[in-house]
Amino acid sequence: MIALTLDVALRQQAFELQVRDTASVEVLGVFGPSGSGKTTLLEAIAGIRTPDAGEIRVGDRVLFSSAAGINLPARDRHIGYVPQDALLFPNLDAAGNINYGVRPGDPMSHDRRAILIEILDLAPLLPRRVQKLSGGEKQRVAIARALMTQPAVLLLDEPLAGLDRARRDRIVPYLLRIRRDLHVPLVYVTHDETELTAMADRVLFLEGGRIRAIGP
Repeated sequence: MIALTLDVALRQQAFELQVRDTASVEVLGVFGPSGSGKTTLLEAIAGIRTPDAGEIRVGDRVLFSSAAGINLPARDRHIGYVPQDALLFPNLDAAGNINYGVRPGDPMSHDRRAILIEILDLAPLLPRRVQKLSGGEKQRVAIARALMTQPAVLLLDEPLAGLDRARRDRIVPYLLRIRRDLHVPLVYVTHDETELTAMADRVLFLEGGRIRAIGP
């Protein structure tokens, strides 16, 4: 569980995101229709987009503060981010993509890699090229790569989008094991109520760039 402070004001042309919430969570679900600002919020947390004003805090670390003039670059935020399309390196096999997430000088990388391979059931996939992986397999590899960076929080942007219900149902248990066994807090974006019910302990419902509801 980690304390998240999200106070984000960000305008993109005609669209404006206004989000303000502070809570201690294991999994924060961000729910809402397409175009509601879910991905924009994740990108602001990750450091891909810079808010116009506000503050973003993870635990006791301030990642962004317009008042204090703080805006940590993405590489220094210790945030793991898995976008919808996984963005694996096509010139590497699954093992190479996972190893790419290792921080230089990390003495625990071998043990962490072994744990992730077991939790996400990746052993059969390691020698396979990205082009030979299914959509769900790519997402599992991308999640492992992000977790190899030792993130303070893991951002998942609709990780099961584009998969049929049977494949979604097979992957959700892997995500629940991350929550249970690794104790890495998640911010989980989805527009699927079944995923939301399975994963989140707190939910922000976004619509039109605004929070319309907050609750467990």
